[in-house]
Amino acid sequence: MKILAIETSCDETAVAILECSGTPKDGVNFRVGANIIHSQVAIHQEYGGVFPSLAKREHSRNLVPVLKQALQKNELVISDFRFQISDLKKQKIEKILDREPELLEQFLRYIPTIEKPNVDAIAVTYGPGLEPALWVGINFAKALALVWDVPIIPINHMEGHFFSALLKKNDTIPDIQHTTYNIQKIHFPLLALLVSGGHTELVVSRDWLSYERIGETRDDAAGEAFDKVARMLGLPYPGGPAIAREAARFQRQETRDKGHVVRFPRPMKDSGDFGFSFSGLKTAVLYALKGRGRTPALVAEFAYEFQEAVTDVLVSKTIRAAKEYDVRAVLLGGGVSANTRLKDALGEKLAAHDPDIRFAAAPREFTGDNAVMIGVAAYLHAVLNQQKYDPGEITAQGTLRM
Repeated sequence: MKILAIETSCDETAVAILECSGTPKDGVNFRVGANIIHSQVAIHQEYGGVFPSLAKREHSRNLVPVLKQALQKNELVISDFRFQISDLKKQKIEKILDREPELLEQFLRYIPTIEKPNVDAIAVTYGPGLEPALWVGINFAKALALVWDVPIIPINHMEGHFFSALLKKNDTIPDIQHTTYNIQKIHFPLLALLVSGGHTELVVSRDWLSYERIGETRDDAAGEAFDKVARMLGLPYPGGPAIAREAARFQRQETRDKGHVVRFPRPMKDSGDFGFSFSGLKTAVLYALKGRGRTPALVAEFAYEFQEAVTDVLVSKTIRAAKEYDVRAVLLGGGVSANTRLKDALGEKLAAHDPDIRFAAAPREFTGDNAVMIGVAAYLHAVLNQQKYDPGEITAQGTLRM
């Protein structure tokens, strides 16, 4: 099965093409024919965060060029071709994309010049995320599905992060041009820690496509807290990588020095439940900064202690949940899963708790927002769920839950 996947939930315009085969029982393989991501970081950087209206505008500008790159990389474009769009379909496309005039113009200029690609379905993120951004991707998917006469599979963004943690590069399949991944063999029940800019949650899964969220953040997500603290420290957006770099610099210095003085709270670490809260930690950093100059040494020390505080909370809650729910595997996914300190600490604590628990983290290339994970989730829905979706009923759901 060949899937074209689209992801526009925040500030990454992403299109991927996957050739998928197998079943979870016998083994699932994904040949990534294309994985194109256009980042908007440079645009939002001066604001220290993502502006929904700007994200929406950039998705409208970039979806067609990103699609074109994906099709060309996967060698699905035939030049000097003219695809006829009927007047009726053109009217429907104009209605679907009536709020995106630039995207409509690019769509009608490019799509008729290529042959219908050999894809069996279109996958698209429909939530959670920024609703204006989500709508652009959804409507683009609807227009493509109408022209090419293929079904749409709407996918939960967080479910994509869930499955990204199960992806493992398959080096046994020789392919010079493309990379192949498979779904790792796991046993249920399993626990997933999903941490990103907008979400921090613990999810228990007892079977494929079955989820129970047992804990979530009550205010700021971990990634959001990283961004806000980075801004306080004068570090660039996105804050996660910047804080990680400063924390690593402090660790290198600490081997020569006496250590550090500042100590931040570990909010809700011992609350007895699986909820999270990072707004108090952010406030603690703000108060600790008052009256102090942001010297390089102070920035590195604060970054280190902040990262340690977040890691302590996330790891301790995850270990406690793994014990209580007697899971056989723990997954780590989402943008913050790229943080080496978090990944190493969780792996070490799990091994000390029970070496028989399988630990799997998303490959670094799939930790951030990407369309590959959306295509992976779509294929598993197609194989296991086999539900037919009416394109007209697919809507953007900014607060969608797993």
